[in-house]
Amino acid sequence: MDLEMVMRELEALGKERTKKIYISNGAHEPLFGVATGDMKPMARKIKINQPLAEQLYATGNYDAMYFAGVIADPKAMTKADFDRWMDTAYFYMLSDYVVAVTLAEADIAQEVADPWIASGEELRMSAGWSCYCWLLGNRPDHEFSESKMAGLLETVKNTIHDSPERTKYAMNNFIYTVGTSYLPLHDKAVEIAMAVGPVEVQKDKAKSKFLNASDNIQKAVGKGQLGFKRKHVRC
Repeated sequence: MDLEMVMRELEALGKERTKKIYISNGAHEPLFGVATGDMKPMARKIKINQPLAEQLYATGNYDAMYFAGVIADPKAMTKADFDRWMDTAYFYMLSDYVVAVTLAEADIAQEVADPWIASGEELRMSAGWSCYCWLLGNRPDHEFSESKMAGLLETVKNTIHDSPERTKYAMNNFIYTVGTSYLPLHDKAVEIAMAVGPVEVQKDKAKSKFLNASDNIQKAVGKGQLGFKRKHVRC
């Protein structure tokens, strides 16, 4: 399948209701409103195709950009490629669920995510923290430096309340993920979650919402989910 065929197929799969949901979350035109599950038959046909993924991502169409992540070859992408994808990831569903997810399957994941975390840019930071969440929830514990993960937890503790909105979500999720998926630092994550307490996030002009990693870790413990790892990062 070439770019034109994929775009036609995506357009045919689009639904107005789904489109409205995506827009309410921050997506903007162009987009068709394709449910991610509806992309699977086409993804099975195409499998991995990095050149086509690059063409799709470059369209700026949200559904095409999402699908690009599904068929991308993360191991063929360089740091510059991921930075370029990040440059046009204009809202969190792209930064955290397309770019960060694709990066989490690359060997250079941490090398790329670390400067993003340090960047001071909301969505880059969010993608960097999210990438670690995807990594920790998938890869064996021994692949991570315990001292580095402990240092990242300290960074979250010291900066989360003053961080940009979307970054707060990803940082809060990082505490939760370390607490549930990275056993060497479970106790430390519980401690940090308690120290951080509820994290206030503002949803546009709606009233504040509070995130609470501590409660969520306890729920996961109660459900016997300690040490949880998913088989695949991408669907």
